[in-house]
Amino acid sequence: MKLKLLSVFLLLSNLSLTAQEFKTPVDYLTFINNEQLQISKSTWKYTQAVAHSKSARRIDATRKQLIKSIEVSSKKIENLTNGYKGDVEYRDQTVHFFDIRKKSLNEEYEKLIDMQEVAEQSYDAMEAYLLTRDLVNKKLDAENENMEKAFNAFALKYNITINNEESDLSKKMQLSNEVFDYHTVLYLIFFKVNFTDNNLSKAIEAKDLGKIQQNASSLLLFANEGLEKIKTIAPFQKDASLLNATKDALEYYKKEAEQFVPNVVSFLMFNDKFENAKNTLEAKSAKDRTKEEIDNYNVMVKQYNKEVDNFNKANNANFQEKNKNINSINTIGDNFISRHIPND
Repeated sequence: MKLKLLSVFLLLSNLSLTAQEFKTPVDYLTFINNEQLQISKSTWKYTQAVAHSKSARRIDATRKQLIKSIEVSSKKIENLTNGYKGDVEYRDQTVHFFDIRKKSLNEEYEKLIDMQEVAEQSYDAMEAYLLTRDLVNKKLDAENENMEKAFNAFALKYNITINNEESDLSKKMQLSNEVFDYHTVLYLIFFKVNFTDNNLSKAIEAKDLGKIQQNASSLLLFANEGLEKIKTIAPFQKDASLLNATKDALEYYKKEAEQFVPNVVSFLMFNDKFENAKNTLEAKSAKDRTKEEIDNYNVMVKQYNKEVDNFNKANNANFQEKNKNINSINTIGDNFISRHIPND
């Protein structure tokens, strides 16, 4: 979730509150900025939980803590009934911004959870989920930019000198955005081929030759498309681990489509031929079966046993290689996020 922290160094700050009155505009701006800082710190804790925790309960608990922080800070600012000497514009803009953030963490969070539950069902659903998530973040970015404009407008109005130097917390949050964005780009490339492979596996299990060949063609197409896309993607801060893991997965899927699937099709076609021969022979009574038919069938049985053995070996090897690549990209993806998003 994107949120730029206003790093502000206010000059000659003398905070003195009596019945919510401020002696100087600097005091007023400092008070509101301190509340924004608390929200930024809580947001960072939430970001850390998403990046480093596997516990959905912990992540949701951190989200609720962030909402509570927003409510507390929003209430404090709402209580500044007179703003600064009757000027309440900046106060109202800040409260509006906090309301947007709270709504995002409540209503839009629930919407994203619902979308996430069905995201694995299709590439379009996954893409829609990630697009919606990004739109929520962009919405917050736009509101934060409005907040910055309001901040600067108030400072300009009252001749306050400020330094917009970026804080360490702001830098960490910006980095986390870049990490998640990079991961998402590569994940979508992987998900497209992985989803197609799942459909291919279902077709193989159903022994549906038409769907097998259709999904194999799509798998090869998407794998080649993905390999071309990642040629344009640079390592993240010299870290090529996720990039290489994605490339390895795509090369495996390409190999599966080009080498394993033709063997599957060949085996299933032979299996159909064998079953037909078996059914034809068994449909005849023993006295009506010729020696040539029996001899041919026995030869086919030996070939069938050999084909089954070869297919099982190839299928097992393919299964092991597939699991290795999927486990690798999942582990490397998690490690990539954890490694690049600070845990402090």
